[in-house]
Amino acid sequence: MVRIVIADDQRLMREGLQTILQLEDDMEVVSTAENGREAYEAVGIHRPHIVLMDIKMPNMDGIESMKLIKRDYPKTIVLILTTFAEDKYIVSAMAGGADGFLLKDIAAERVVQTVREAMQGELMLPPAIAAKLASRLTANDSYDFDEAKLQGMGLYFTERERKIILLLIEGYSNKQIAVTLFMSEGTVRNYVSVIYGKIGTNDRRAAVGIMKELLLSDYR
Repeated sequence: MVRIVIADDQRLMREGLQTILQLEDDMEVVSTAENGREAYEAVGIHRPHIVLMDIKMPNMDGIESMKLIKRDYPKTIVLILTTFAEDKYIVSAMAGGADGFLLKDIAAERVVQTVREAMQGELMLPPAIAAKLASRLTANDSYDFDEAKLQGMGLYFTERERKIILLLIEGYSNKQIAVTLFMSEGTVRNYVSVIYGKIGTNDRRAAVGIMKELLLSDYR
């Protein structure tokens, strides 16, 4: 039985999703929440497999709640509910460990399908969200690496390696990078290993710090 928590400050949305999911024989909505704080507490009590998490909620928003859940209950799958595809929310959610996104206007059968696919370990990215991520990545291409510093360190990165570096700095996991760049996770791991080898560390946090230094100071 797949245990689910639904967090949304709109009662109609909570109850609508609950009705859809409860019709499935292998799914159970164990709790609903009106804000991020309630969602985090519900996860601690009910230990669900999946949380459907709205972004904009009072008291604590969905992204902050997700970060707490991922910190304390890392095996919990969190799908972000959204009606909009704004870069700042997408990037923050992905960097915070979101397992995917669920657009609120999708068909009922697609909600159920998304939950099933998420349970199989797939990263769920609707086309509209994927397009926003691609747009953000294209925008990031405008940021320049500090070529003088690279030359001084004897470093050279290919275009693909630079894209991966930008996503690593954003906080993306290997799986998230793979989905964003339409690559296999194994290929991403190979690229990351090559990047680590070039900068001389196998520690991800240390590597990200070094990579930030390789960008000009106007990087955001």
